[in-house]
Amino acid sequence: MNGDKKRAPNNRTLVLSADDRRTYRQKLVQLTQDNASHQTFQNITIWQDAFAALPLLPSKFVDLLVVDPPYNRFKVFNRSTFTHRSLEAYETWLDSWMSEVIRLLKPNASAYICCDWQSSPAVYSVFSRYFIVRSRITWEREKGRGSKQNWKNASEDIWFGTLSKEYWFDVEAVKLKRRVLAPYRDRNGNPKDWQTTDNGKFRITHPSNLWTDISIPFWSMPENTDHPTQKPEKLIAKIVLASSQPGDMVFDPFLGSGTTSVVAKKLSRCYVGIEMDEEYACMAEKRLNLADSQPEIQGYAGGYFWERNSLSSQQQARRQQGR
Repeated sequence: MNGDKKRAPNNRTLVLSADDRRTYRQKLVQLTQDNASHQTFQNITIWQDAFAALPLLPSKFVDLLVVDPPYNRFKVFNRSTFTHRSLEAYETWLDSWMSEVIRLLKPNASAYICCDWQSSPAVYSVFSRYFIVRSRITWEREKGRGSKQNWKNASEDIWFGTLSKEYWFDVEAVKLKRRVLAPYRDRNGNPKDWQTTDNGKFRITHPSNLWTDISIPFWSMPENTDHPTQKPEKLIAKIVLASSQPGDMVFDPFLGSGTTSVVAKKLSRCYVGIEMDEEYACMAEKRLNLADSQPEIQGYAGGYFWERNSLSSQQQARRQQGR
């Protein structure tokens, strides 16, 4: 990652300065056989290979597992590279760490794992060995290259599962507020499942497993980093709000630039993340520090998720006050 490259004046991508690297490197944790038993496993970023760190973590301390592992394709992550392998070899790789993660989960824990359409069958195969599969979420990522010989790939999957039949799911926390374009009224002329506000007519809808309201982080968003596969805070917020309660422990063994930990902090959860790349781990700590003064999650306000590229009433009010 090159924080010194020339960027447009209105580019808000987060970068690390030399001072940032020195400051946030000191906050990173590295586990050993000697220090693991004395470590407090709460609100920390572990700078280490996941395969080295996982055996040193305590058993049954995680309420919610969120995993965005490397997909089964060639991808450069700063100083490391993940290469494409056969579906069978990718399953073996998935099982090598998932089998270790299970030990860390509480009996009523929930888990979400991200993947693309090519790796989804392998992910399901391994995921279903350890979890009761509850749903496959498909979310629309509006970015993506077009093709003259194939359909543009504009979606990714998230498998949702639980360890047991007893688990937490808060449907009220993840409802979507949508603008009503063709309002329907009952026989008495009363609004049917919608309400009028100063900013228009809106309907509160139940969440489904098809998410079309997600914006991929880009250069004008304050959460954007140079990580090549960064997930949006709004996407992780849906998972955290639905499947954990305030104070619960959220764990991500492939933390990247820190989105899972940052969202957990903004939503009053505890967090532990593992990231092997020092640059990304430091970026995670910088984002966690900024979360104290920037607690907002773009696209989520007033207890509701809003449609993509729309402003909530709170955001509109703030914009008007800023004029």
